[in-house]
Amino acid sequence: MINRVVKNVDEAIADIKDGMTLMVGGFGLCGIPENCIAALVKKGVKNLTCISNNAGVDDFGLGLLLQTKQIKKMISSYVGENAEFERQMLSGELEVELVPQGTLATRCMAAGYGMPVIYTPAGVGTEVAEGKETRKFSFHGVEKEYLMEKAFEADFAIVKAWKGDTAGNLIYRSTARNFNPLMAMGGKITIAEVEHLVPAGELDPDQIHTPGIYVHHIFEGSHYEKRIEQRTVRKK
Repeated sequence: MINRVVKNVDEAIADIKDGMTLMVGGFGLCGIPENCIAALVKKGVKNLTCISNNAGVDDFGLGLLLQTKQIKKMISSYVGENAEFERQMLSGELEVELVPQGTLATRCMAAGYGMPVIYTPAGVGTEVAEGKETRKFSFHGVEKEYLMEKAFEADFAIVKAWKGDTAGNLIYRSTARNFNPLMAMGGKITIAEVEHLVPAGELDPDQIHTPGIYVHHIFEGSHYEKRIEQRTVRKK
């Protein structure tokens, strides 16, 4: 069985170069690869294209890479609570491709399945469809127009899991699962950081969400802040 373990985060991201395209797991601040993002900031790689549901907040998550102007393009479904993301987008400093959330997920999945394109009704007749091919299909007896979207072609996928083994099998915890499994299958090279790294054979096969065949490098991370993006409390 192949051992996919690397000794630390710096070794894991060593081959990420300027101008590459990265899939980055997480939803808001939930399930984001905190260690890898911090290491990319430290490394100083630039002109990155990042595919992620959103870009974190101003001072955390992908927002850290936006602050240092290391991202040239964001492909996301949500600008969200990140004021710097909004400022760079409106000023033209940052190229932004807004994608319907379901389409974003399915384009990731298609990359993992080896499907070059998908057809979706989402975005037909809107700005999302400008310059793209549409076709009519009959489905369940209803004919309507569908938009052709290309699968993502990412040089690397960077994901975060709760537990993993030395063979690269991953288990996500609760809502931190979000985009991580889809992106883990979609990158040419997938890097997984985990909270707990165990020997191969210790994980229950029925609980594994991402098989190790999709993972190329895995390491045990540290010092997870797990910040809450918006804390909501109930009155007593």
